[in-house]
Amino acid sequence: MRRKRLTERFPFLLPLRKLQRKIFFYLKMKLDSNDYAREKSDEPLAYKIFTASSRMINPNSGFDLEYQINKVHNLKLVAKTMDGIIIRPNEVFSFWMLAREAEKYGEYKEGLTLVNDKTIPLKGGGLCQISNLLFWLFLHTPLSIIERHPHSSETIPRQGEIPPGVDATISEGWKDLKVKNETQNSYQIIFEFDDEFIHGSIYSDKATDVSYALVSENLMYAKEEDGLFRYNEIYRIERDKMSQLLLKKELLFKNRTEIKYQISEEIIERRAI
Repeated sequence: MRRKRLTERFPFLLPLRKLQRKIFFYLKMKLDSNDYAREKSDEPLAYKIFTASSRMINPNSGFDLEYQINKVHNLKLVAKTMDGIIIRPNEVFSFWMLAREAEKYGEYKEGLTLVNDKTIPLKGGGLCQISNLLFWLFLHTPLSIIERHPHSSETIPRQGEIPPGVDATISEGWKDLKVKNETQNSYQIIFEFDDEFIHGSIYSDKATDVSYALVSENLMYAKEEDGLFRYNEIYRIERDKMSQLLLKKELLFKNRTEIKYQISEEIIERRAI
């Protein structure tokens, strides 16, 4: 049995703990040697590298639709802090370095958030949808991922085209999403919204001769002593844009994710680990 953290045994200490974490979280970034991206432009750079969309309302959440609508509000606040951001050579993009300013555009509402492997309503909830989308975009560029944290569990059925396990959870004071531009090109993030989707695009000041694709392999669901888990491997395939010649197939990471909703018994394997 997992030992309870101090803030789980004494919940009144949680606000103080959060404040402490945030202070050290941003102080560490202020003192490190990274040059963080802050410049924004309303004009997109010359070349669109990749674009993707994510449906904002998930009808299979099992929770009141109000929390989904609130999430859309929260996503739009955060998107304003990043829309148009340019990542120059040697600069680092940090989700929280930008997102910390979101409430200057409006007040967060209660959305669904995964806390201690449980989905609960929380002010500012739902922001992982935009970090997931950003991670997906970044993986289709030569930008280097220097900090990313996967979700340990999945409590709501997935939707959309992104392969299982390609995600990035964020938590202010604890977990960030960071990429570094170790190329000679500049890259820019552009967001757009319609009634159903958030659309994210990556632009560059120079054309690229490489295309990227992400594939999931060796997908398996297994019942184990401590729950139901999904296993898979994520590979990135690089091709020459003109000839489609395969340049590289690289294993990026392996996933083990606890699944906390019902799936078909027919696809579950039983094994002891």
